[in-house]
Amino acid sequence: MTSEPTLDASSMPTTRLPERAAVVDLDAIRHNVELVRRVAAPARVMAVVKADGYGHGATQVARAALEAGASWLGVAHISEALALRAAGIDAPILAWLHTPDSNFSAAVAAGIDLGCSGWELEAIVAAAREQERPARIHLKIDTGLGRNGVTADRWESVVGEAVEYQDEGLLRVVGVFSHLAVADEPTRPETDAQLDAFREAIALAEDAGCDLAVRHIANSPAIFSRPDAHFDLVRAGIAIYGLSPFADQASADLGLRPAMTLRATLSQAKRVPADQGVSYGLTYRTPSAGALGLVPLGYADGVPRTSERGPVRIAGRTYTVAGRVAMDQIVVDLGPDADTDSFLGAEAVLFGAGDEGGPTADDWARATGTINYEIVTRISGRVPRVYLGDGE
Repeated sequence: MTSEPTLDASSMPTTRLPERAAVVDLDAIRHNVELVRRVAAPARVMAVVKADGYGHGATQVARAALEAGASWLGVAHISEALALRAAGIDAPILAWLHTPDSNFSAAVAAGIDLGCSGWELEAIVAAAREQERPARIHLKIDTGLGRNGVTADRWESVVGEAVEYQDEGLLRVVGVFSHLAVADEPTRPETDAQLDAFREAIALAEDAGCDLAVRHIANSPAIFSRPDAHFDLVRAGIAIYGLSPFADQASADLGLRPAMTLRATLSQAKRVPADQGVSYGLTYRTPSAGALGLVPLGYADGVPRTSERGPVRIAGRTYTVAGRVAMDQIVVDLGPDADTDSFLGAEAVLFGAGDEGGPTADDWARATGTINYEIVTRISGRVPRVYLGDGE
């Protein structure tokens, strides 16, 4: 006779958590930053905390990263940098993605470094005049990614213009930077071409009179695979959150510790007959009489709707999502022998550190046909963040 899966106290959280929570281990963040520091030395580390710290919480991650030895913080938007300043963080911050409506004056006033692709120069200089203090800029050269950045044919002109403003005391060219397109595929030759173009851009800027404090192009994959890309500063994004940037290497292979665990309390468990349809479209039917468990997380919480077989860990066993992900909930087939009374209120983990075979963000990425970056970043604000290792 098959024994029924049941739960005991060891399978329940020792501290009462919200019914849905993204639990963020700040000690894992510190560990990952320290690891990146060792790998990248003597280059310094910029911890990239854009997109609310890849969904982990920008302020909390920024503080933990700085405690672990990061020298800089990086964000996409000025508004993200201003939020960090409002939280009392005074470390160097670089913001690099702007529009004509970006608040350059507020950035200059707050001492935020600005990425500059050329078109922003006039607006940044106007902000410096308004604030009566020089702006700090990092000129960005497009070495092949084709997004923002100065094109190679305009680089000399933009550098010359920036140096003229620098000579007037209106700005300082603090750095030159770029971004790699295929560093997560280390054997591709395009990275070599980008690095050659980057070195040429640096040389031209220095010859033109730029006394550069930092030169930076390495993202997380280049930190681990291209030491020749480290220069003075590396920009660590996904790595500080403990996730691998490589398709063929897991976090543990790199010594990283995933920081986020997405979990919820099972809201219902019930017996159903064989051939019971599950969720919208009835794309899944139970193969036999058994039990279904309801997890109160759905695509409004960031669970990818396109994944119908995402893993869920309950009581030391991994199940898969049965049927379509709904806005607020998912269903798992607990099998024919589950004791429904013991499952109600149990903890369901969608992804975490992968301890003892538990599911990871990589597993959900594979089930969804995406990357681990998206899995963690998309967890919505409706899911409370709970922090471990914050000293409380």
